[in-house]
Amino acid sequence: MAIDPFLLVMGVSGTGKSAIAAELAKALDGTLVEADALHSRENIKRMAAGLPLTDALRLPWLRAVADAAIAARGQEPVVIACSALKRAYREVLRSKLRSMTIVYLTGERDLIFQRMRARSSHFMPASLLDSQIADLEPPVGEREITMDVALLREAIVEAVLKRLNTDGAG
Repeated sequence: MAIDPFLLVMGVSGTGKSAIAAELAKALDGTLVEADALHSRENIKRMAAGLPLTDALRLPWLRAVADAAIAARGQEPVVIACSALKRAYREVLRSKLRSMTIVYLTGERDLIFQRMRARSSHFMPASLLDSQIADLEPPVGEREITMDVALLREAIVEAVLKRLNTDGAG
């Protein structure tokens, strides 16, 4: 099965979306779109202050993510690192991108919380993890590949590549 032109790496903050998406983009000779780099200053200030984003604040950001992915076409696949927590958020992306495979990163709350506390250069504080978990609607029937972040990053990337190259997602 052919790899979709767009590959969304999603999950709550702290699951390693950026690192895994970057490795997948490299392994697939594709392009990385980092959604965190597309947040407005207002969104970043709000999250840094420990306030979760509203759906209204997320919508322009999600549209910008989709636009950036479309602009990167020609260097496919385009691998997008984006939380995309709710199905409605993924539908915003899908409405512009059409077809995408999802790599859903999931794991135990305590492990993710510890990872968030250990990182020093991210605007998202660990205190927002529970609000992200509350908003999370895991993908079901969305051409998803679910991966447990307790695995080593290399093992996750290898397993995703194997799935993409053998039977596609779903």
